[in-house]
Amino acid sequence: MDLFDYSREARRTGAPLADRMRPRTLDEFVGQDHIVGEGRLLRRAIKADKLTPMIFFGPPGTGKTTLAKIIAGTTSAHFQQINAVTSGVADIRKIIQDAKERLKYDEQRTVLFIDEIHRFNKSQQDALLPFVEDGTIILIGATTESPLYELNAALLSRARLFRFKPLDDKDIRAILMQALKDEERGYGNYPIEIDEEALNHLVDVANGDARTALSALELAVLTTDPDENGKIHITLEVAEESIQERVLQYDKDGDNHYDTISAFIKSMRGSDPDATLYWLAKMIAAGEDPRFIARRIYVHAAEDVGLSDPNALLIAQAAAYAVEFIGMPEARIPLAEAALYIATAPKSNSVVMAIDQALETVRNERTGEVPLHLRDAHHKGAARLGHGVDYKYPHDYEEGYVAQDYLPPSLRGKTFYRPSPRGYEKTIQKRLDYWLSLKNKSEKK
Repeated sequence: MDLFDYSREARRTGAPLADRMRPRTLDEFVGQDHIVGEGRLLRRAIKADKLTPMIFFGPPGTGKTTLAKIIAGTTSAHFQQINAVTSGVADIRKIIQDAKERLKYDEQRTVLFIDEIHRFNKSQQDALLPFVEDGTIILIGATTESPLYELNAALLSRARLFRFKPLDDKDIRAILMQALKDEERGYGNYPIEIDEEALNHLVDVANGDARTALSALELAVLTTDPDENGKIHITLEVAEESIQERVLQYDKDGDNHYDTISAFIKSMRGSDPDATLYWLAKMIAAGEDPRFIARRIYVHAAEDVGLSDPNALLIAQAAAYAVEFIGMPEARIPLAEAALYIATAPKSNSVVMAIDQALETVRNERTGEVPLHLRDAHHKGAARLGHGVDYKYPHDYEEGYVAQDYLPPSLRGKTFYRPSPRGYEKTIQKRLDYWLSLKNKSEKK
């Protein structure tokens, strides 16, 4: 069955509109001009039937599988499609064996399209590698995850990567209009009248996903009775009912999870309260674990604000407690308060720099002994060994401070903590400067 047969069969069996409207040729394909536009490498390769191993990656509904089906209809090679969720090593071996025989006896190449290729584990990917390398199969993989993290480096090095971007509003509108006008596969023969604001709503809320837009249009058409004039009138109200929520491109185990939390963290660090709230809202709306969000807020209260505003850590702790004590959705408010506090607080990473430098010193330099006057003098006669002797108790002095050495002798004079000139750390720096002046006076006596 070729693609045109597939289209007729799909319509006959009542396939969803999104399947019926799947582009059959490159000329019908909408979007991704950066990879299949006129003159682009991939378009030239498809038209010339000069295919090489390739990986398509990008969000759902952007045309990865559709483009593979277009390739199936244009290549002279045998085209075979499998899904990594339902296939294993045994399936791969059978495909490879058939491909070898096809190449040997019919001199025909085999293009193997693997949808959701990121679902293959390392051994399954390794099973493909020799046959991709020797040309037994021409691999086309599709994934919604970053192949840099999900695919073996050896497999990646033998394939060309093509990144699919979310469709823009112009593309989604063109796809919807195509479905409304197409008499064979769409609603060209239906007496449909769609209000401009309804069309705009479908375009906007689809969020770059063509499948979502077409599914919403189909639901709107099939659930709207003709009016007294026989027209199927799709109003904004109908459109809102057909696509009630914006599709969030968010997979709690995938790239979008990490990209979104990264944007959230960088927005707090960058002192942008509005961006902070947006990324927080996206995670909450997508069902992200609120404890995960609370942990990231907690970490960045210490990492990005630190002692420039010590209250940040307390507020982050309160938000984390609220998640456990009152739960969602109410905990969204303490989470937002803590995130906003960090976003609008003075920033300092002096604590991070200080502890990391101290750790590096401990790991890389000779371990310094505890000075005798700082050692414990209370167990098993340690005082007779000189432990604790000459220790000066700061509270015995008028300033609550007395100059004495606390570092090992080999590190005397070493500085780890350098307060920033922002927020409360300005006060800390003044206090340290004052103590240093007292120490200098003491040493001069």
